[in-house]
Amino acid sequence: MLRGLHHVTAFAGDAQTNLDFYTGVLGLRLIKRTVNFDDPGTHHFYFGDANGTPGTILTFFPWPTAPPGLAGAGQAAGVSFAVPKNSLGAWTDRLRQARIAVGAPRTRFGEEFIEFRDPHGLPLELFGTAPESCDPSLAQAIVRLHSATLLEADADRTFCALENTLGFRRVSNEGDRTRFDVAGTPLDVVATPGAGRGRPSAGSVHHIAWRAANQAEQNQWRVRLVEAGFGVTRVIDRQYFRSIYFREPGGVLFEIATDGPGFFIDEQKLGEALKLPPWLEPIRASLERRLPPLLGAVK
Repeated sequence: MLRGLHHVTAFAGDAQTNLDFYTGVLGLRLIKRTVNFDDPGTHHFYFGDANGTPGTILTFFPWPTAPPGLAGAGQAAGVSFAVPKNSLGAWTDRLRQARIAVGAPRTRFGEEFIEFRDPHGLPLELFGTAPESCDPSLAQAIVRLHSATLLEADADRTFCALENTLGFRRVSNEGDRTRFDVAGTPLDVVATPGAGRGRPSAGSVHHIAWRAANQAEQNQWRVRLVEAGFGVTRVIDRQYFRSIYFREPGGVLFEIATDGPGFFIDEQKLGEALKLPPWLEPIRASLERRLPPLLGAVK
């Protein structure tokens, strides 16, 4: 069985704006500052809890000149976080003080949440579902990723893959939204028949990553997916975890990532320096000249 969410990766616009919003307004920890291994002239930011625990991680590829993305079928709808119960009022005040438009709380499958957008248009949700903290400094902290949502023109094909291949359990329905669960993590599928395809760019999700405990478990998933007819990549070394990628039938890019080796393998104070994998270290100076400068960043 998949072990829940590992991380979500999205596109942003300006890197400094992205960094300031997620660390300053949302209070996430920058746990790794590196580059997109497939496009090394671009930053790759990892945000999460203090230890980079799988299930807390949101990552971004900032593209300073990227146009806004277009929401549509074959996309993940945004990013949802869990925050302490009864903290939504404080979060609403905090966001409005930061001049972020946020509506009144709503309820989905019995859980109260608020919704808003980041500076580049990415839809965000905060669900008041995590236990309250006795530590005042953590009273309204983001605790973990809460769930993921897929927009599907042909939801039945996705339902089949989720239940028969990926081991998700169908839980409930609300209108055009069907909720699934794996390892206690919700995944919602919203049926959007007739909708056009989404266009990924700034303010949209690139992929959703699910957890495998280790490489042996990941290899088992790869065999299972290939046997089920999915086009699956080779195992790719992402330095802090190992990854395989495939698209579910509706087109959303899924990843299965290992829990280890983790984010402490190349620094003990997470997020302080620009970290590169060994194969990019020989061109560090060139990359540092190409990357947009960041205020307060350590080289």
